[in-house]
Amino acid sequence: MQVSVVLFTADLRVHDHPPLRAALAAAEQVVPLFVRDRAIAAAGFAAPNREAFLRDCLTDLDAELRARGGRLVVRSGDVVAQTCRVAAQAGAGEVHVAAGVSDYAQRREERLRAALERDGRRLRVHDAVLTAVPPGAVTPSGGRDHFAVFTPYFRAWSRQSLRDPLPAPRAVRVPDGLDSAPIPAADRVRGRSPGLAAGGERAGRRRLTNWRRSGLAAYATGHDDLPGDATSRLSPHLHFGTLSPIELIARARSAGGAGAEDFVRQLCWRDFHHQVLAARPRCAREDYRPRDDHWRDADTAGEEIAAWRAGRTGYPVVDAAMRQLAYEGWMHNRGRLLAASFLTKTLYVDWRIGARHFLDLLVDGDVANNQLNWQWVAGTGTDTRPGRVLNPVRQGRRFDPDGRYVRRWLPELAGLTGPAVHAPWTRPAAERARYDYPEPIVDLAAGRERFQRGRGGGGSGG
Repeated sequence: MQVSVVLFTADLRVHDHPPLRAALAAAEQVVPLFVRDRAIAAAGFAAPNREAFLRDCLTDLDAELRARGGRLVVRSGDVVAQTCRVAAQAGAGEVHVAAGVSDYAQRREERLRAALERDGRRLRVHDAVLTAVPPGAVTPSGGRDHFAVFTPYFRAWSRQSLRDPLPAPRAVRVPDGLDSAPIPAADRVRGRSPGLAAGGERAGRRRLTNWRRSGLAAYATGHDDLPGDATSRLSPHLHFGTLSPIELIARARSAGGAGAEDFVRQLCWRDFHHQVLAARPRCAREDYRPRDDHWRDADTAGEEIAAWRAGRTGYPVVDAAMRQLAYEGWMHNRGRLLAASFLTKTLYVDWRIGARHFLDLLVDGDVANNQLNWQWVAGTGTDTRPGRVLNPVRQGRRFDPDGRYVRRWLPELAGLTGPAVHAPWTRPAAERARYDYPEPIVDLAAGRERFQRGRGGGGSGG
């Protein structure tokens, strides 16, 4: 009897899953396998919010497989060693896996292929599972291996013919006799954010259905609206692969309209960052475009970094975003831009410090989007305007004009309304004394001047 193994990584779903469908087509029995990778935990990527969400995803994936007559086999340890062990125990001839993007994922595939071949087995790697368009599938002219600017990438990406989403299988037959580790409950993870959303494919599909019905049409005009909270909030499900980017694109395009177009463009941004990281894996740690910065760090800006992390900078929209991050393990996309710009441009602190803090808390934190978005804001990435500085007061008044987002997350400013909520230090001293809220930790003009000296260039405000 032919047996195949499907190694799940960041694709924890049964709908639109090419490796699973290919394995079922090639073999009579399939082992759906997930390995709790100790190397990821040792590297600090198993943060509490992602660990809790992952447990929800694994529990739900197991339930979806059981509903089809199968089950999820869970092991812990080195991914290569455990996958080879399961393949040997099951007598499997092939292992199917989605193509990875990061340096670690690429090395994992190389190690796994070599180990399986030594045992007389084959590794089959499937593209267009974690991204809609595989990294390297579209490249610019001139022999370059990736696009460094988004707009031409978007044009080339938009011309690609995507495969049709695959339905979930009706039945999954798993060999007997394979032991599996239990999946601990998500609510037992210490240090998780109190407002963390539930994970799992069924939760993701419910959110997608509801948002497509009630939020997609207004996305073009509402995705930057801080108090309106009109974004899809599907990023955690994309990170863990409980939703397929190809299915999201297909369902958005079938709905049509300006909102769908803008949403598809955001999904393209995700693919764009993945193709950059696949071509330049060191960008997870190093500047994509070095600017000869003289960044401040924990030794030179420790108190300011601490205030930024705690949401106590004295700039309400920045602080509101940071407190949302702490409470939900998620942050509005406009808040991410403002918080990152403030740290890197106004405080002139190394982007890696901010990226690490975000990875410690973001449930959707992955290397490609987190690190490269931080570099985009810091001006060391793919942004064509590396000197731009976002003014938190102007941005707050533009995207939170009535201060509802700020008051939601900063209850100490509940008595302020209108434009004053974004500049409470302008109120009379007697009034400010009633608020348990700090004065600004830096003057915006002084911060801009320091950034310009350190960067050695100009810069425009927004």
